[in-house]
Amino acid sequence: MSDTKQRLLDGALTAVREHGVTGASARTIAAAAGANQALVFYHFGSVDELLGAACRQATAQRVAFYADRFAAVTSLRELLQVGRDLHATELAQGNVSVLAQMLAAAQTNERLAESIRATLQLWTDEIEAVLRRVLADSPIAEAADIPGLAGAISSAFVGLELFEGIDATGGRRALEAIDQLAVLVEVMDELGPLATRVLRSRIKKAGKR
Repeated sequence: MSDTKQRLLDGALTAVREHGVTGASARTIAAAAGANQALVFYHFGSVDELLGAACRQATAQRVAFYADRFAAVTSLRELLQVGRDLHATELAQGNVSVLAQMLAAAQTNERLAESIRATLQLWTDEIEAVLRRVLADSPIAEAADIPGLAGAISSAFVGLELFEGIDATGGRRALEAIDQLAVLVEVMDELGPLATRVLRSRIKKAGKR
């Protein structure tokens, strides 16, 4: 990738952090990148395409940064702890705020929505791989929609940035509730053989309703 394109990608994120997604224009992005604003359209075609590409690249880098921690997870509770640490770090660095703003803007912009869906999927895919591994022998795995659960977890940690902004106590309680779910799964996994068989049977019946 050329130095100019990379500067524009970096400049796009800087513009969103400084001006918000509605203020991220070809002019503000070019100013942050130290480039001519015509280069935004030359290299990316539109501001929306540039914003989407910048968000995808930044997220891919963050996912790669956490890859070793995800690989070391052995339980749902550990996964959620990684998620809490990740959320705190990404929030402090402004990355969650950028993604949340992009998600909000994408509600009425299908071109941007396509890029942001692909961006969020990077986190979801990583979390899904961990869930499949740690829940492989759990009764939960037989009934749970693992891809759906992965999407719920990744979406929750992005959405909490918005929730915490207006209700810090509510955000903290939401995280604690997720932790309680992890404890419940651990308790279920520690049940004896008879209780586990009964639980599996009940889960299967519930899934057929």
